[in-house]
Amino acid sequence: MEEDVIIPIFGMMIPIIISIGAFIMIVYIRKFENMEKMLIIEKGLDPTLFKSAKSWPTSGALRAGLLLIGAGLGLLVGHWLDRAFDMEETGYFSMLFIFGGIGLLLAYLIEERKLKEQR
Repeated sequence: MEEDVIIPIFGMMIPIIISIGAFIMIVYIRKFENMEKMLIIEKGLDPTLFKSAKSWPTSGALRAGLLLIGAGLGLLVGHWLDRAFDMEETGYFSMLFIFGGIGLLLAYLIEERKLKEQR
């Protein structure tokens, strides 16, 4: 009888534990980034020099837009595959990942072309 009570409790605790873990991870990442910047300042260097070298020259809106367009097309093609060939969820997930990846690849190529034009 106790097994019937324990399993739902663990099921309810999983999202809570994941949320707390994500929050703690973000806090520690911010803490270590701040410590890194403080050490750079203590050495007498400019922290903006290192930030531009580490970060990618990305456009978040372009990436998000092309990823969502790719995901939408993937769901559409997955639905068509489900109707035409009775593939069930296999078509949805595979097409979602394939077209989402194509969207991210396209965003990368566009960003690289912009970077070459700026140089």
